[in-house]
Amino acid sequence: MPPLHLHHAHPWELAPAQARAVQEQLRPHLVLHDDLPPLHTVAGTDVGFLADGRLTRAAIAVLAWPELTLVASAVATCPTTFPYVPGLLSFREVPALLAALAQLPALPDLLLVDGQGIAHPRRCGLACHLGLLTGLPAIGVAKSRLVGHHDALPDERGAWVPLQDGGETIGTVLRTRSGVRPLYISPGHRVGLATALGLVLAATPRYRLPATTRHAHRLASG
Repeated sequence: MPPLHLHHAHPWELAPAQARAVQEQLRPHLVLHDDLPPLHTVAGTDVGFLADGRLTRAAIAVLAWPELTLVASAVATCPTTFPYVPGLLSFREVPALLAALAQLPALPDLLLVDGQGIAHPRRCGLACHLGLLTGLPAIGVAKSRLVGHHDALPDERGAWVPLQDGGETIGTVLRTRSGVRPLYISPGHRVGLATALGLVLAATPRYRLPATTRHAHRLASG
């Protein structure tokens, strides 16, 4: 496979104010409607930290779609070059994720990213950042809310309510399994909100988290 081609480039070792400026510069390039290829593979991401945070370990798990069987994986460990700053996690995690993606025999058709898409203060979370740089369709599948508010969510699987901020719908709050905490779904790049919701639910047949995320987490934890 040819080297991973980046559609945008910027420095990674930045001050927080500079990183926020990069997010503002990237945001207008987001495509927030469906621009998906035929789906044959879907990848999940997970990132962990080693050596008291000095090393970033990123895992990519590629699953066949819609079977959700593992077909490829990659793990990359890189020095951590950005501090933990809420709202700027992509600057801490994306370099290692790019290194892992570059190891795959073929790029996936879609990324289900363990993090926010546009459900972010500057509408440019981890899924947006990774999608823009790689050009891949991406969906943010977050385990907690970073910004926004929503109505009460029914308990049954498949129930959802809009996630709103400043009068704008920035995602959905989705119950993937009865009796467990919901997930926060938002477009990252090249996927509209309704499609993102349906794809995440289809990727989550049994557990709270998508099968993609579960496979990637096992890799990152190994």
